[in-house]
Amino acid sequence: MKKITKQTYLDWYKDMLFWRKFEDKLASVYIQQKVRGFLHLYNGQEAILAGALHAMDLSKDKMITAYRNHVQPIGMGEDPRKVMAELYGKVTGTSKGMGGSMHIFSKEFGFYGGHGIVGGQIPLGAGIAFGDKYKGSDAVTLTCFGDGAARQGSLHEAFNLAMLWKLPVIFICENNGYAMGTSVERTANHTDIWKLGLGYEMPCGPVDAMNPVKVAEAVDEAIQRARRGDGPTFLEMKTYRYRGHSMSDAQHYRTKDEVEEYKKIDPITQVLDIIIENKYATDEEIAAIDKQVKDLVAECEKFAEESPYPETQQMYDMVYEQKNYPFIS
Repeated sequence: MKKITKQTYLDWYKDMLFWRKFEDKLASVYIQQKVRGFLHLYNGQEAILAGALHAMDLSKDKMITAYRNHVQPIGMGEDPRKVMAELYGKVTGTSKGMGGSMHIFSKEFGFYGGHGIVGGQIPLGAGIAFGDKYKGSDAVTLTCFGDGAARQGSLHEAFNLAMLWKLPVIFICENNGYAMGTSVERTANHTDIWKLGLGYEMPCGPVDAMNPVKVAEAVDEAIQRARRGDGPTFLEMKTYRYRGHSMSDAQHYRTKDEVEEYKKIDPITQVLDIIIENKYATDEEIAAIDKQVKDLVAECEKFAEESPYPETQQMYDMVYEQKNYPFIS
């Protein structure tokens, strides 16, 4: 694995803080009804993305996930202004404003969505990996989903074929404790989701996903296994989300005290503590990063606010007509 250095921690702090503030800004403009529909925020889970990106080769590796998907394409290289614009439904967005919050895509940077169907991305991720293997590439696909999606039948079908064909895919369950509003304890008679891999003899295990170092180490090992041609890995990233399932979630299923306890192990705070403890940056330098992040979020908001909405004609440009379609008389 690439060495984790002083610069790594500084980059992690800047990136994770930006992702957090980006989502906070979305929450703010959502209340103002500038962003519509559902809005699922990543606050608390940033260490998963930070650690995974450290282990990935972004020149070829890919990622696919569910609808909590705003910051992943940014981490992989997409312009955050375009992501913000997509959430606003503006023509300058990643999908010209036609995808919105739950369907961010960036093929250019290897990010294959944003999927609203629970668990729908699991076989798709395996399919992307199949394509890479078929073409002789040693690229690896990270396929992320929540603890609720782990109960979908599509997971078992994908696990079976991924092992049978030794596909270069890493299945990542981002277990934040609640499938929408239902705790893991209430969805099955077992709480160790990673053990689902055992039924397929798939290498699997739990990961402390509030710590980007632990995530990077686990993902790196899985990537190396996939590149060797040894097939998939299933990792259960044990994390926590500080906000509700979506902005409309009243969060009656948990207490404020529980959330505050998890904030004591906030991944951003953990990284900042290491920076301070090792004197990787002065107070002034940390303040400069904070300002840089704040300014970039403001720039994203300004870009989205000032961008135009799509013309009506664009709707018709997004579909195709088959001239000789035989089933309409």
